[in-house]
Amino acid sequence: MSTNASTILVVEDDAIVRMLIVDVLEELEFRVLEADGHERALEFINDEDQDIDLLMTDVGLPVMDGRELARQARMLRPELPILFASGYAEDIDVPGDTQVIGKPFSIDQLRDKVKNIIGN
Repeated sequence: MSTNASTILVVEDDAIVRMLIVDVLEELEFRVLEADGHERALEFINDEDQDIDLLMTDVGLPVMDGRELARQARMLRPELPILFASGYAEDIDVPGDTQVIGKPFSIDQLRDKVKNIIGN
């Protein structure tokens, strides 16, 4: 893995889905940080020494949903690109400068979406 690999923070409460996403992203040579919910995610986001090039979050997280997590993330990191994953992608109301990928998504869809956002 190259040292200048982009870092993606994956927030997904379903452990199996999260593992699959992480596997795909690591195979694409991204660095991946994993969080099973908003608390762990915000620990990464609050850590000023932690590079994060993309926040990929499930919309339907327990306690704090992905949109609220994204809102808090943007307060700390205004430029952070955000990719929402949702089983209801066409119905979801998200900020205009964020992206959505519908679940279930293929490995190719995920790869293309992420590369499109990060541009590498």
